[in-house]
Amino acid sequence: MPLPKMPTKPAALLAQKDYNVPEASDTKPAKVKAKDTPEIAPAKTVAKKAATPKALPEVVAAPVAATPNAAQAVAKKAKKTIAERPAAAAPAKTESGNKPKSQISRAADKSGQAKMFVLDTNVLMHDPTSLFRFEEHDVYLPMITLEELDDHKKGMSEVARNARQVSRSLDALVADIDHQSIEKGIPLSKLGNRDAGGKLYFQTRLSEITQPAGLPKGKADNQILGVVQALEAEYPGRPIVLVSKDINMRIKARALGLAAEDYFNDHVLEDSDLLYSGVVQLPDDFWNKHGKGIETWQENKNGISTTFYRITGPVIPSLLVNQFVYLEPKNGEAAFYGQVRQINGKTAVLQTLRDYSHVKHSIWGISARNREQNFALNLLMDPECDFVTLLGQAGTGKTLLALASGLAQVLESKTYNEIIVTRVTVPVGEDIGFLPGTEEEKMSPWMGAFDDNLEVLNKSDNDAGDWGRAATQDLIRSKIKIKSLNFMRGRTFVNKFLIIDEAQNLTPKQMKTLVTRAGPGTKIVCLGNIAQIDTPYLTEGSSGLTYVVDRFKGWAHSGHVTLARGERSRLADHASEIL
Repeated sequence: MPLPKMPTKPAALLAQKDYNVPEASDTKPAKVKAKDTPEIAPAKTVAKKAATPKALPEVVAAPVAATPNAAQAVAKKAKKTIAERPAAAAPAKTESGNKPKSQISRAADKSGQAKMFVLDTNVLMHDPTSLFRFEEHDVYLPMITLEELDDHKKGMSEVARNARQVSRSLDALVADIDHQSIEKGIPLSKLGNRDAGGKLYFQTRLSEITQPAGLPKGKADNQILGVVQALEAEYPGRPIVLVSKDINMRIKARALGLAAEDYFNDHVLEDSDLLYSGVVQLPDDFWNKHGKGIETWQENKNGISTTFYRITGPVIPSLLVNQFVYLEPKNGEAAFYGQVRQINGKTAVLQTLRDYSHVKHSIWGISARNREQNFALNLLMDPECDFVTLLGQAGTGKTLLALASGLAQVLESKTYNEIIVTRVTVPVGEDIGFLPGTEEEKMSPWMGAFDDNLEVLNKSDNDAGDWGRAATQDLIRSKIKIKSLNFMRGRTFVNKFLIIDEAQNLTPKQMKTLVTRAGPGTKIVCLGNIAQIDTPYLTEGSSGLTYVVDRFKGWAHSGHVTLARGERSRLADHASEIL
């Protein structure tokens, strides 16, 4: 079915109260079988969802788009957020899962018995609030853990700050409590953490602990293993589980027959394939099912004419605000590319996109080479979108698109004053040591990617000549400032175009520190590839980039696009496939 014709009379966006449709909360999705799972989601994602255990606590159900075979059908999407998912509630190992629980922990979950978790020091230094993340289960701290916290409390690093925060929390818990009460256990809810229903135990008897035979004495890890063995002997029948971020520590514990698990609470998603992509493909019969009673109108914003569609149908509840939708018919009809602007129940407003793949719409000489790049440029050039995240492997054009759109809005439209570029200084190999010069000179070795992209952008102007390009390059350099993450705390950026490169190496706490620096008129663009994480203890599920993508989805002033196709060169594309 071709696109509907435009009306003669213009219309305006309606307020939410003016929609004559039921509220989203009144919509009751119908349950479907696995074979009726909607086809809009990728097949790999659907398989992952089907493998998710059914008995998960505090699972948030989200509707998924309908298909022609199952109109108004909805599939449940299980996910966990940092605040909702304690380490004790990690899912058991499945065929597609890679975060297994120990056998003792799974048996305790089935019987409903409360567990006792022995925490390694690296868990507390990784997440200082981990003491209060285990719901009704108890937490046990060996004395060697307190000793290691004391050794790491000095300095200005993130680890030192976390160690000091844990020490302050422990000091508040043990305040005004005698020795007998400490042996009986301190309620973790004492400081107002209502979700923590268990108790905190300290190692009060040191002489009775013997290390496992054959292991070197004096090593902290081996002493913690001895504590776990002593607890199993002291509390027969009670599940004792060691929680550690150290893989070798968990391997040694399992080799000794002790239950050991990773700390799961920092994982935003169980599987990176479930991460919000920002793009959804509409079913082939979309216009047949949603074309009844459609309203269309045009508006002129910033000199650009845009078409809007107000449609109603079963697919709408599964969409999110600022999500991109596309329909590419195979029968030769015109393709449809749009962006969701408003959603209320089963009614949504879709806006057509500007075609940045056309040469006349190029940004600083750069045109979109594929569908996802066109979506990304629509977000980057949208003045109403304050926060943009771009994911993609090497060569998908993340940095080039962000830099080109930043230059166009700083030097041409004057929307922002200047471009600020920053990134995490995590080396891939051995560190080369201290770097001389000012802050910007010290950061220049880390900004080679931006220098390469600036060279490409300067060569796009063929009529300027060598002198003209040199003058343009000087002008561009004066509008780009390179800053270090170490000095971001307390700053406020007003009317800036802030680009955060390699954002996958940031922790959720560091990401919050950066995003909250935004002042009036500032746009933040986060770039990264969650498959290339160099920071220790960070994974695809716990990265700060994954965290903000999951938390910002559906907000009216943010957008996300996952770039899928590499456009660097045929050599780079072939190497990424075969190597």
